[in-house]
Amino acid sequence: MLFDTDVLIWAQRKNDKAIGLICDAEARYISVPTYMELLQGARNHAEMRTIKSFLSDFDFLTLPLTENIGHRALIYIEEYALSSGLRSADALIAATAVENTLVLVTSNQKHFKPVRDLNLYPFRP
Repeated sequence: MLFDTDVLIWAQRKNDKAIGLICDAEARYISVPTYMELLQGARNHAEMRTIKSFLSDFDFLTLPLTENIGHRALIYIEEYALSSGLRSADALIAATAVENTLVLVTSNQKHFKPVRDLNLYPFRP
């Protein structure tokens, strides 16, 4: 499963559903944009260390950006940015899921729903 940023934030806030979903996942992946969004939310170095520790404790693997992911994300922006407001980070997250044939776990279905070839798992905190 590829976890969107929002689910990880819920887990860091001690949401039992988010933690359970993460613990139950056979394999845990995040995209580079998700990692960046998490670190960007840190207010200091201690919070950055906490985020890194959280990802390490749950054995998350950060999937690299590839040429195919970049190309697919560009196609998603061309196709969905004007009609549904898809933003570049979400396009990269969706492309990472599709290129790696992973289910994307998110509570922000609105951001990703238009992407036809994306397999979504809706999370409700």
